[in-house]
Amino acid sequence: MMWAQGYDPFNNAIVSTFMAAVPVVVLLGCIGLLKMKAHVAALLGIASSLAIAILAFGMPTGMATRAAAFGAAYGLMPIGWIILNVIFLYRLTEQRGQFRILQDSIAGITPDRRLQLLLIAFGFGAFFEGAAGFGTPVAVTGAMLIGLGFSPLAASGLSLIANTAPVAFGALGTPVIALASVTGLDLHELSGMVGRQLPFFSVIVPFWLICAFAGWRGMLQVWPAILVAGVSFAIPQYLVSNFHGPWLVDIIAALCSMGALTLFLRVWRPETIWRSTTRGQAEENVATEPAATTYTSEQVFKAWLPWIVLSVCVFLWGIPQVKTWLDSLFILKLPVGGLHELVQKVPPVVAQPTAEAAVYNFNLLSMTGTGILVASIISSGLMKFSPREFVREYFQTLVVVRLSLLTIAAMLALGYVTRYSGADATMGLAFAQTGWLYPLFGTMLGWLGVALTGSDTASNVLFGGLQRITSEQLGLNPVLMAAANSSGGVMGKMIDAQSIVVASTATRWYGHESEILRYVFFHSIALALLVSLLVLGQAYVWPLTALVH
Repeated sequence: MMWAQGYDPFNNAIVSTFMAAVPVVVLLGCIGLLKMKAHVAALLGIASSLAIAILAFGMPTGMATRAAAFGAAYGLMPIGWIILNVIFLYRLTEQRGQFRILQDSIAGITPDRRLQLLLIAFGFGAFFEGAAGFGTPVAVTGAMLIGLGFSPLAASGLSLIANTAPVAFGALGTPVIALASVTGLDLHELSGMVGRQLPFFSVIVPFWLICAFAGWRGMLQVWPAILVAGVSFAIPQYLVSNFHGPWLVDIIAALCSMGALTLFLRVWRPETIWRSTTRGQAEENVATEPAATTYTSEQVFKAWLPWIVLSVCVFLWGIPQVKTWLDSLFILKLPVGGLHELVQKVPPVVAQPTAEAAVYNFNLLSMTGTGILVASIISSGLMKFSPREFVREYFQTLVVVRLSLLTIAAMLALGYVTRYSGADATMGLAFAQTGWLYPLFGTMLGWLGVALTGSDTASNVLFGGLQRITSEQLGLNPVLMAAANSSGGVMGKMIDAQSIVVASTATRWYGHESEILRYVFFHSIALALLVSLLVLGQAYVWPLTALVH
């Protein structure tokens, strides 16, 4: 039997919105305020979301539990699959001592920790965001930073802050492509609009990142290098998004940024070398640097080879044609019985009543995590692991990340129950009642969507249609507000529970999710408000025609 969502079950918008927000408050409150273990907080969150969906929103119990199971399955495959295999590859390189050589080679480019942070968290992370997304950049850069000696809080929190500006064009433009599909707006117009919003933050975020790590004074000491990294990312980001499309934006911009910064550091170096790897500790001003460990070019190449293989595999797995070919070999599309096309979204969230699909795509071969596993297999051969060693290390990795996988599954279960019950739309409609301030609050709606779901793509699917309908009712440019949903959403990426668990797992700082959340929360809110103010200016202060390419 078809069940239609109701967005005001208490006939009082304030009470209904408060009830819809309960699972989010429970999840973040348990992690951030009560300092519970993430998996415990996630289980309490899913319990509260089921209670709200069934008792407050009237969702049939069977549908609610099936939505939770659907979300948990998606949390394990593909998201948990990425985390498991990235951590596995990292452990392989650590076992053979290759990771030590890699971190020394990075230190050879610059011994300054601030500049290493720019190269890895901002540049290398953006490359992985563009190629794969879905937690890959935080997992990779968090593991690399902890290997370089950064403290767990610095490695976790700073990886999350850095993984913001590239997110809208992640996974070969998937969020923008999804936004175009749900709104019916032109893909190139949306890509161009996002590309006229985020480049400002591609310049700001590197400064923000280094300031968060080293403080204002420490940031000013390396501002020329930060400016080079940010501008060399922002300009290609603008050009590719406006004159080509959303597919290769991050990959091209990241390569340009890393290349420009590496070349710049050959002719410039800061007067003060910051050697501390703990956030906020004082720097060291050294007249002579300690002798670096010397490696042959062959040793350095072998140390980088697993990560080169990983980059190639992730890039290949991100190409639509490759995904299509792999799916032609094997894919299971499993409609969720008792849920698929039985939940109906209704106006004003959508223009006309629409049945929600619920199909679990078990596309094992084309999952990004499988590409990472292939890279691990190739790399294990290059590092001369025996099959027995390979299997033993894989099972040990599975034991290490078991609670993280449970947490991610529970968090995605919460997100799916919220989505299918209509509680997310109830919160979205509250934002839509803000009148002329809607450009500001509509942008924050995108932030909320990513904070809830852990994905800019999911946020765009959830709220993209609402953004178009509301903006047209208010006489605003629908392309602007749909793009703002994605641009604002990127700043929610650092506080979504899924990303925080990925960061704590990658840095092996288990059970400290509350510290990570408290550290990044202010940065997330502040940057989201800045995006909102930019969108407010685009809506009213200057004509949009001046921005059209």
